[in-house]
This record gives sequence, C-alpha cells and structure tokens, in this order.
Amino acid sequence: MSALPRALLFDLDGTLVDTAPDLARATNALRQHHDLPALPYEAIRAQVSNGGSALVTLALGLPLEAPGHGEARQFLLDAYGRDVAAESRLFPGLERLIAGWSLAPRAWGIVTNKPRAYAAPLITALGLSPGALLCADDLPVKKPAPEPLWVAAERLGVAPEACWYIGDHRRDMEAARAAGMTAVAVGYGYLDAAESIDEWPAELRFATPEALVSALLQP
Repeated sequence: MSALPRALLFDLDGTLVDTAPDLARATNALRQHHDLPALPYEAIRAQVSNGGSALVTLALGLPLEAPGHGEARQFLLDAYGRDVAAESRLFPGLERLIAGWSLAPRAWGIVTNKPRAYAAPLITALGLSPGALLCADDLPVKKPAPEPLWVAAERLGVAPEACWYIGDHRRDMEAARAAGMTAVAVGYGYLDAAESIDEWPAELRFATPEALVSALLQP
C-alpha cells in the first residue's frame, strides 16, 4: 500500500456521507407529484452519485435535453433542500476515522460536485469541520477536472502528491489522477450493479468503510 498521506480529501455523497435516503425521499416526492408510484430504494441509490439530472431521468424517464427536465430537477432539488440531513449519516466507522485523523492533527477536506446550497447545510448538520470544502459551483469547472482538488490541497497547505482523494465514482479517480493525487476507490458507495471499482483507474481500493478506516488508522 502507498505510504500514508499528509491529507485526506473525500468525495461527499456515497464516500463520506450516506445521503441516499434523503435523495430517495426527494426522488419519490417528484414521482408522487406526477401521480407515479414510489421507486424501490435500491434503484434510486444506484443513481445518486450521478446527480440530480440522473435522478430526474430515473424518476420520470426524461433525458437531460427533454422539455420539462429542468423544471422537474428543480422540484426534486427543492424537495431535497427542505431537509438535507433528515436521514443522512456518515458511513459506519468514518466518524472514528475523522476524529482519529484530526487528532494527530492531520488535514482533511471535501471536494464534491454537489452544489454548495446543499453541501454546506448537510456538513453543518452532521457537525463536520473540514479544512477545505470545494463544491460544484465554487469554480468554473468541477470533477473530473483537477482544479477543485488542487484548490482544496492548497487550502490545506499540502502538496497534491501528498493527498489521497477518496471516491465512489470513476470521475473521482480521473480527477485524482489528473491532480497528481493518490486515487482511492471505495466500493460501498452508489455503484450501479454493472460497475466494478476494479475497472477504475485507482491506485488503492477498499470494499468497505471498515477496511478504509483500518488502513488509515494504523497502530
């Protein structure tokens, strides 16, 4: 395994925080608004890391370019934004990881494609205090572009090559590689059944939160 990093950078949804329950609630609220029955939770969970537009397509069958997609996406986001942390929680063991990592003290942050209007209240509600938070609308580009990762590392005062970027999506690995960081794939997030983290351009892979915690909190 690579040497332990000086800083950790996390993707948010599906990597650090299990936000699927609240996003599923919002997705099914959109379905209900259109007099459609609720979708199974697992079907929604598999699409969460693909963003709000993917959830609209799942819920209503409307592709991104279809008339009404934008209005439906805003309805979904409004429903979600009314309570972003009703059921969302850190994945098991990651609270201990953050506490142990920060105790050293060592730096950590979050780089997400989630808009700040939803990411910041979620992080506040969960009592998290990352040293850097980069959201989808903070820069002109977002992942898989490397710039958000570079800005986060700069804010933490750590060189990119001394950071791990941890994520549950191929674009996270692409962003990490482009930024010169160690790309760390986790398999407990929001993967479609056809996906495998073994196929992603990652340097390290962890199937469970517990495996990630064990690797980083070495005695």
